[in-house]
Amino acid sequence: MTATQPPLRRRLGPEERRDGILAAARSAFATASYAEVSVPAIARQAGGSPAIVFHYFGSKEGLYAAVVEADLAHLADRQRAADQALPAGTTARDRVRTWVLARLDHVAAHARGSLAREEPTAAAGVRDRARTDDLALLTDLLQANDSARDRFALLGFLGFLDAAGAAWASAGCPEDERHPMVEASLGALEGALGDWRR
Repeated sequence: MTATQPPLRRRLGPEERRDGILAAARSAFATASYAEVSVPAIARQAGGSPAIVFHYFGSKEGLYAAVVEADLAHLADRQRAADQALPAGTTARDRVRTWVLARLDHVAAHARGSLAREEPTAAAGVRDRARTDDLALLTDLLQANDSARDRFALLGFLGFLDAAGAAWASAGCPEDERHPMVEASLGALEGALGDWRR
């Protein structure tokens, strides 16, 4: 009887290795806070070593920021696709509603991670850049002007969504509260802007 040979491990290329680490980190941070997650645990899950993680991401903070950046890019892609799927001539209000619903889907999918508040500085920078992109998108969608009122209205709307989304996530993302939250957010934006501009 001959001994069974263990299967040969295929050597991963740099992109595959980086993607594997990112996937393991995304999974870990989705179920635990930043402080609770360790680089060695992520490395084990990805089939590598902490040194490999640091090689690709520099630090735990850099890895977490990369996870946040990838998730926010995925959210932006989903929001863009949802908007592009709307029929021509869809009102600005309904386009914003679609954008908000995609955002709530994202919150529900990341409910545990959404509750983490002790994020490192690098992740806060990623979120700030995403907020700037959201502000530009909404400004364009609503054809808002450069007035202080419009700028504050849109910033307030984004802050409202952050706070309401965190409260909804804390409550376990109850489906019966989704519609009231969407309507409240749309009402807050309309009240701040004065109208829908389009």
